[in-house]
Amino acid sequence: MISRIDHVSIAVRDYDRAAAFFTTLFGAVEGAGAEDPGMGFFWQLFSMGDLSRLELITPRGGKSYLDGFLKGREGGVHHITLETPDIEHVVRILDEHGVPHFGRHDYVGGVWKEVFIHPRDAFGVLIQIAEFRPDDWLGHGVKLPAGRRWEVRMADGACAIDIAHPGGGKVTIGLSREEARRFAEDIIAATG
Repeated sequence: MISRIDHVSIAVRDYDRAAAFFTTLFGAVEGAGAEDPGMGFFWQLFSMGDLSRLELITPRGGKSYLDGFLKGREGGVHHITLETPDIEHVVRILDEHGVPHFGRHDYVGGVWKEVFIHPRDAFGVLIQIAEFRPDDWLGHGVKLPAGRRWEVRMADGACAIDIAHPGGGKVTIGLSREEARRFAEDIIAATG
């Protein structure tokens, strides 16, 4: 039902300061982002390491749904996003178990489908459950080129293998020359 935790969303008053904090100190790489004038906020995804993501959301314009959340503070964890391969299945499970949900949307012809569980029904945490293709939201530097599931290269005298991760992005495995030879032999032996 749930593939993984996709990202943690942090609401902030000072977007530039927060973005600099995560990019400078932790090497976060900017991915997709957009302004939502209807709800008065801006969102930006960032990748860190091979698989971790966070989102910064900040109020923009006159009124934002984030104004109440940020009242009296500079920022805080706003919600967590869980990825699912089938939002309809999730909604059925929630309904079967009597878990209230809201904010069901289908954006851009199915590119992003979502539903939310209010914190009062989820132990104090706003949960967003979404169906989407993870690579659509990542920066180019943290994912493989379209159609590629792996890439092999030499780096610092060792073999680096980038492998596409089902949750989007790539995982890099470093192997010594000897380990790379044994790995290739194991693949040949397994495939006959």
